[in-house]
Amino acid sequence: MKVAISGATGLVGQRLVDRLHKSHDVVVFTRSEAKAQKVFPASRYPNLKIVAYTPKTSGAWQDNISGCDAVVNLAGAPIAEQRWTASYKQEILSSRQVGTEKIVEAIAKATDKPKTLINASAIGYYGTSETATFDETSSLGNDFLAEVCQKWEAAAEKARESGTRTVILRSGIVLAKEGGALTKMLLAFNTFVGGPLGTGQQWVSWIHRDDLVSLIETALQSDAWQGIYNATAPNPVTMQQLSEALGSVINRPSWLPVPGFVLELLLSDGAKVVLEGQKVLPSRTQTAGFKFGFSTVKEALQDLL
Repeated sequence: MKVAISGATGLVGQRLVDRLHKSHDVVVFTRSEAKAQKVFPASRYPNLKIVAYTPKTSGAWQDNISGCDAVVNLAGAPIAEQRWTASYKQEILSSRQVGTEKIVEAIAKATDKPKTLINASAIGYYGTSETATFDETSSLGNDFLAEVCQKWEAAAEKARESGTRTVILRSGIVLAKEGGALTKMLLAFNTFVGGPLGTGQQWVSWIHRDDLVSLIETALQSDAWQGIYNATAPNPVTMQQLSEALGSVINRPSWLPVPGFVLELLLSDGAKVVLEGQKVLPSRTQTAGFKFGFSTVKEALQDLL
């Protein structure tokens, strides 16, 4: 199989490339060839092709989609890394919506069209709640992230017009020791000032990075997979429970909560990602037969740490 991947140098993309490159040809779309060459040296990745691309602009890079069996689109500006200024909110949206539109445009123009598109999305689609439970049948939320996810997914769905099987994975918080939310929490815990962020009662719908990569692989290989699937472990936890599990695994106290206003000062509206949660279940994912390697957060943390 020949697989094109955007967002390949990111937290999930790197692990996906590591899994695929030994038995498949991989095409990496990147905004920085130098970074991609550093992350994926030719000596270790002989079957990998690096293509420089402009994700929000049509160009010659799109020709490299033709002849690929599948495309995995993981690209998008980080959600919780900086303040949500008006301009950055536009970047969060356009990097996903327009970036996906250009991938789908390339699929439509391809002489030899990919059979499959796996497109990232997020559980932000459902909005936030401390009391509701969501699955793939739940309706759209009414906040900014819900709007982003709706437009992101709508752009991906147009690939069906080219006869391309389209799978959309709505992921929760990805747990990995190399980056993301877990790394930020570890900084506090390792200096003995760890604890829940905000009230601690908000839900955290999470997934081990290796399970997310396995989910992508399953979606690539199974023609029966089409449409929306939640990429979250079957046992979501509250922030308080996550903090207690983390403290237990690394033998650190988890008693000192981080007040919500501190995160709001740092991230503005971006604090919503960790201060307001949602309880999301992977109902359709499990019905399709996917088996999670890490079903409980303590199992996941023990493996990672």
